[in-house]
Amino acid sequence: MLFNVPQFIDIEDKIVGPLTAKQLGWLGLAGVILLVLWNFLDTQAMIIAAVVIGGIFGALAFYRPYNQTLLQFIFSSVLFATRPKIYIWRRFYDSMRVEKKSKEKIEVVREKKKLNKEKIEEISKMLNQ
Repeated sequence: MLFNVPQFIDIEDKIVGPLTAKQLGWLGLAGVILLVLWNFLDTQAMIIAAVVIGGIFGALAFYRPYNQTLLQFIFSSVLFATRPKIYIWRRFYDSMRVEKKSKEKIEVVREKKKLNKEKIEEISKMLNQ
């Protein structure tokens, strides 16, 4: 029996044209904020606010540094900046006393075997056989 294995599950589904649901949400939120500001600001302030808000929400929707969303990138940057930097692999020798073990040299004295002429002749006869 064959089973269909889903592929490319990390790619989001396109909802409207080339836009995903997250991108559509960011752009919709920017539109709602601009609509609210339209009622409270005059024309010049509204244009400046529209450029700033459009840039921020456009970056949140479309900019992907290191293949992750901008929101994830900012969150990871804040966590990196606030967490303590601990290097487990680095060893500090200031507080600990390091002693090098010295190996005592053990001299082995080998005695030479004394072979007489008769013994040598006996061994040579055994080897010649």
